Amino acid sequence: MKSMFILLVTLMIWDQQLALDNITKAISTGNVTALEPYLDKSVEIAILEQENVYGKTEAIQILKNFFGKNKPQTFSQMHTGQSKGKEAQYSIGNLTTTAGTFRVYIYARVEADKYYVQELRFDKE
Repeated sequence: MKSMFILLVTLMIWDQQLALDNITKAISTGNVTALEPYLDKSVEIAILEQENVYGKTEAIQILKNFFGKNKPQTFSQMHTGQSKGKEAQYSIGNLTTTAGTFRVYIYARVEADKYYVQELRFDKE
């Protein structure tokens, strides 16, 4: 019984890390199609000094436009964490693009083991 519990906890942690890895991989390649399933119904997007909350469809267009102008080359994850109640995860990393390096902040809520990105920030380094 104890080993079954440990296995379940390990699988849950692995699934959560896999989802976060999929999100950062999509950002590192500029693949908005791969990022789309993780976007919440509304997403706060901040690119440099422009910040707003967008519906999912508009957020997709904003991200496609950003990656069209800033073609990703590499992404290095610097820090990850979760809220005390484990209802949210975040990741901070550096995205190197053809137009320079951006500090990226990703905030996602977790509901029933599914990730919903609620905030993406791209600040120039």
